Amino acid sequence: MCIAAFAWQAHPLYPFLLLQNRDEYHNRPTEPLAWWEGCEILGGRDEVAGGTWLACSRGGRVAFITNVLELHALPEAKSRGDLPVLFLESTKTPKEFAAELIKEAHQYNGFNLIVADISSKTMFYVSNRPKGEPTLMQEVSPGIHVLSNAKLDSPWHKGPYGTRSTAALTIKASGEVSFYEMHLDKDTWKEKTVNYHIQRLKS
Repeated sequence: MCIAAFAWQAHPLYPFLLLQNRDEYHNRPTEPLAWWEGCEILGGRDEVAGGTWLACSRGGRVAFITNVLELHALPEAKSRGDLPVLFLESTKTPKEFAAELIKEAHQYNGFNLIVADISSKTMFYVSNRPKGEPTLMQEVSPGIHVLSNAKLDSPWHKGPYGTRSTAALTIKASGEVSFYEMHLDKDTWKEKTVNYHIQRLKS
């Protein structure tokens, strides 16, 4: 579905840098980068299932997901695109969210999920594949990482999709966020950038 390359806690000015490419069927209806109505979530949106592949919040939380390609998907499975949304809407830490997700990860088709909180400098990775193995949950170490359709930092070839969107997300240590997206709208490529500042929680 996607491929992402990101730097986590590896640069003095940018605790998080992300470059992501979403590969998806061109005829799948998708809303471009925007603030979601009624909530503090910024990202694109899948109009079929209602979830997202990459989004962040005003509070400094980030989540993105890739599919694990499989020959036999479960037709009754929950939508994987809901997982980033559930994290961004919750108040759980990345570790708490990942630990809770392990209990119900079997209800989804194969996925790789990254959830992060910039303020607490915590990022976790969750994957429910390969089948037959326990759901994997691990804290992401500082450094440069790649996530595609296999486990974190595994090499992987790309499948029979077309590029649907390309995104760049930068978060400075000062809390300045810049979210850039170039997306396909019918047969036309369009660009959009949204800038904002992370809102610190009041103690």
